[in-house]
Amino acid sequence: MIPVFIGIFYFSDDTISLHHKHLVSSLLFAFAAITDWLDGYLARSLNQTSAFGAFLDPVADKLMVAAALIVLVNLTYVGALVAFIIIGREIAISALREWMAQLGSSKSIAVSMLGKIKTTFQMIAILLLLYHEPILGFPVHEVGTLLIYIAAILTLWSMVYYLMLAMPQIAKKSRE
Repeated sequence: MIPVFIGIFYFSDDTISLHHKHLVSSLLFAFAAITDWLDGYLARSLNQTSAFGAFLDPVADKLMVAAALIVLVNLTYVGALVAFIIIGREIAISALREWMAQLGSSKSIAVSMLGKIKTTFQMIAILLLLYHEPILGFPVHEVGTLLIYIAAILTLWSMVYYLMLAMPQIAKKSRE
């Protein structure tokens, strides 16, 4: 879905109006987020998980978020620093999780409630920023901007949290 999502913004405004780009991109992003959540929920509740799915699902999630943030930066709806914080944290924590898995300690930095809250704020913020336009006087862009800043703060907080969880293993490995 990512190529379609990004491709919408390559059409001229004469072909697809900016309003329709906002509408279609926000609908695609919402569809991707909802189906991703549903897929994970069903996989866990039906015990249909796989190692490949556990690897691929977070990669796809991160690529969709990164694509959306890059589009939002390009549209000047989000600052590059906010996008860098969110994308950089995702890369750093993914690398940390991979390293911890190699050490046999992946459970020590499993997804936390803080990470889930961060993701919720992030997804709602991105959705609102993609739509961008007021709805019945509701300031969609302004609320999305506030939420993306909160998501960036939660992103940094959760990164520190995961690094602190990993510190005993990092310290142990550095002594070896």
